[in-house]
Amino acid sequence: MKLSIYHKLIVFHVFLGLSIFLVKPLALVYFICMTIFWGYKILNVSQENKVFYVMLACAYIVGVEVFLRMNNGTFFYEASKYLVIIYVLMGMLGTSISSRGLIYFTYILLLIPSIFVAVSAMGFETNIKKAIAFNLSGPVCLGIAAIYCSGKVLKFDQVKIILIGLLLPLISTTVYLFLYTPNLQAAITGTASNFATSGGFGPNQVATVLGLGMFALASRFFMSKANIVIKVIDLCLLGLISFRAIVTFSRGGVITSIVMIMFFLLVYYIKVNYTYKRKLLFSLSIFFVLAFFTWVLSSIQTSGFIDKRYANQDATGREKEDISTGRTDLIAFEIKEFIENPVLGIGVGKIKERRLAETGMLAASHNELSRILAEHGLFGILAFLILLIAPLIYRLRDRSNIFFYSFYLFWLLTINHSAMRIAAPAFIYALCLIRIDFKPKQSINKKLIQNNKLLLKQA
Repeated sequence: MKLSIYHKLIVFHVFLGLSIFLVKPLALVYFICMTIFWGYKILNVSQENKVFYVMLACAYIVGVEVFLRMNNGTFFYEASKYLVIIYVLMGMLGTSISSRGLIYFTYILLLIPSIFVAVSAMGFETNIKKAIAFNLSGPVCLGIAAIYCSGKVLKFDQVKIILIGLLLPLISTTVYLFLYTPNLQAAITGTASNFATSGGFGPNQVATVLGLGMFALASRFFMSKANIVIKVIDLCLLGLISFRAIVTFSRGGVITSIVMIMFFLLVYYIKVNYTYKRKLLFSLSIFFVLAFFTWVLSSIQTSGFIDKRYANQDATGREKEDISTGRTDLIAFEIKEFIENPVLGIGVGKIKERRLAETGMLAASHNELSRILAEHGLFGILAFLILLIAPLIYRLRDRSNIFFYSFYLFWLLTINHSAMRIAAPAFIYALCLIRIDFKPKQSINKKLIQNNKLLLKQA
C-alpha cells in the first residue's frame, strides 16, 4: 500500500524520537532546522494562506516544545514561546488586525505596571530577566497570538491539518518516553508524579502536551471519513500516547484532555446530521473499549499504583488529606499577598522570593490566577477578566468554531494546574478566536458556471 504524506510524517517523527534518544545533540540541530524551515514557509507563502501557515508553524512549535526541553534542544528555556511570538509577528506583516483583537492590547498593557514594581523593589537588571524572559513570556505570547487570531478565518480542513501539526512531534515524544523507560514496573514505586516515566522531565508538562495529543487523535478519529486502516493506525497512536500520559502520574493533563474530548463530542454531535450521529455513536463505543483497555494496561504496568493515584491515595492505600498535593497552601499564600498588596501587587516574579523569605520554602503553585493576583494586583484581576470573558462574548457572535469549548477549557484548566510554563495554553487560547469556514473551496470554473446561471436567470 502506498504511504500517504500523513503516514510518511508519522514514520519520520518515529525516527526523530529514536535519533534524538540515541544522539541527544541532534535536538538542538533539529530546533535550528525547524526554526529556519517554518520561518521560510511563513515569509514565502501567499497572503491568502499566510494565516494557515502561521497557525501550523505555531502548532508544531507547541507540540515539540517539551520534547526539545527534555533534551536541551533550545538555546534558552523559553525559546519556544518567543518563537511563537516571532512567527505571529511575521504573520502580521501586511495583514490587517481585527478590531476584536484590540482588547488584548489592553490585556498586555495591564501586565506592565508590575514590572516597575518588581524593578523598584529588587534592582533593574535582575528583574528584567525574570519578569520578561520567564514570568511574562507566556502571558505576552497569549496576548500577541490572540490579537492575531481574532477575526481570522480558516477552512475546516486547515484546522484539522493544524491539529496534525500539533500531534506529529508528540509522536516523537512518545517514542522517546518508551525508549527512556522501557521497564515501567522498575521505575514506579509510589503514587507521586514520576520523572522517570516522563523522560526525566517535569511530569506535569509532559502530561499536558500528551493530553493535547490525545485530543488531536480523538477528534480526528471521530471526524475522519478515512478507510479502516488509517483509523486503526490513529487508534493505536491514541492508545500509546494515552498510556504514556497516564503513567506520568500527573493527573492534570489527562483529566483536561478528557474534558476537551467530552465537550468536542457534545458540540460535534449537535452539529452533524442524523446519519452521522449513528456513526458517531458506533465510533464512541470503539473509543470506550480502547479507553478501558488502555486503563487496564496502565494499571497492570504500574502494579495498581495508578488506580490509587486517581483515587487520591498514597502507596499504602490511605486517602490523602489534600487532593491538590500541597498546592492549596501555596495558593492561599498568594491570595494573602494580594490582600496585602491589592492595587499593584508585589511585582512580577516576586512571589517565589517572598514565599522563600517568609516560609523558607522555594515552591510555585503553578496556578496562574492566584499568581496574577499576587504579582499584578487589581491590574491582574482586570487582565484575567479580559481573558475569561472576551472569548465568551466573541462566541455569542460567531458559533462556527466547533473546537471552541475544548480549546477554551484547555486554557482555563491548564493554567490552574500548570500555569503558563509552556506555550500550549497561550496558543490554544488564541485558537478559540478563529472562525471556521465549513464551505468547500470552489474552483474558478464552478464559480464561473454559477455566475453564468445567475446571469441567465436574471436575463
